[in-house]
Amino acid sequence: MDPIRKKLLIAAFTILCFSFTAILLSLVCLWKIHRKKKKNNSEKLLTQADDQSLDAKKGVAFSPSSFFAKCNSLSTLSLKGFASFIDYKMIEKATKNFDKINILDESGFKLVYKAILDNGTEVAVKKVFCLTKGIQREFENEVKLLSRFHHSNVISSYGYSIENETGFVVYELMHNGSLETQLHGPSRGSQLSWHRRLKIALDIARGLQYLNELCIPPIIHRNLKPSTILLDSNFNAKISDFGMAAVVAGGGGGKEGGLSRSLNFLGKTGPIAPESILNGILTDMSDVYAFGVILLELVLGRKALEMSEVSGQECLVRWARGVLTDRHVMPNVVDPVIRGTMSVKHLNQVGVIAYLCLEDEPRYRPLITDILNSLVPLVPVGLGGTLIV
Repeated sequence: MDPIRKKLLIAAFTILCFSFTAILLSLVCLWKIHRKKKKNNSEKLLTQADDQSLDAKKGVAFSPSSFFAKCNSLSTLSLKGFASFIDYKMIEKATKNFDKINILDESGFKLVYKAILDNGTEVAVKKVFCLTKGIQREFENEVKLLSRFHHSNVISSYGYSIENETGFVVYELMHNGSLETQLHGPSRGSQLSWHRRLKIALDIARGLQYLNELCIPPIIHRNLKPSTILLDSNFNAKISDFGMAAVVAGGGGGKEGGLSRSLNFLGKTGPIAPESILNGILTDMSDVYAFGVILLELVLGRKALEMSEVSGQECLVRWARGVLTDRHVMPNVVDPVIRGTMSVKHLNQVGVIAYLCLEDEPRYRPLITDILNSLVPLVPVGLGGTLIV
């Protein structure tokens, strides 16, 4: 081969190799740049997804700040699991600009007004001054839970509204007010006959059975007392005030069922189940204990906590447990308003039910269904029981 031609071929081959290597290196560099860019984009997308997921979780958890910020700009809210949003102007008009003459109840950070909607429906409007995050959480909790309930012995909600830092819950009007007012107010229980009191107890038991055993997941009221039991014009009882209520994690209630250890007794008055105080344990047995206290008040006509001139504040439970199962003493300590108007046998049966509800050890307390079944035969047929008078 010609030496010159051979040199040209070698030179061409060398240039070709260098070109191929340069192209290959360029491709490798481009691939690395692309991969790095893609990785950055992916990380950015993941970060955004995490932020969105966190926002979603906050929405589900009903974050107080986001709830009040967002809902103030909405005229309606139609989301699954939440009540209808009612325009504030409508509530203002229904209460006649929150006229004092329409106030039904006043306690701490809330006022309850009688109101009439445009269609003529009479309702109650609870005005909650959300001054702290704790009160905001209670308001949000109640709005969220009330939209889930559909039972004749649990209060029905029409919706809610928010104006600045004030929340409003609109629910059915209960013409006879609270059980506390009827028992311990000016009338001192004069409108509550023996059978009517047992009918109220039966209604509460039915409402609790629905909350503790039939709701999925179950609900523990946590603040059951005469002031949270409302009475309609026929003295049908309905459980209200769900700001402190807890959803049971892990399913069913019962003595061995789901429980919560995150307790906050702020705003709670009256006796609290011993296990809740000592160990922070909360189950449906806590509501059974509270039911026992209400049953005591219905039978004895006395407040759960009373002021004594001798010893100061006295707990009705501590005193009553010594007499509830005494057949000879019970007829003499019953509320004077109804004394002598009932069967002594039935009175003693109710005393035993209350005694069992107030057991210190929760596993010895009866299930709410058992309580309900024990009360049904003591209530006249016309009041929802099976007793033939």
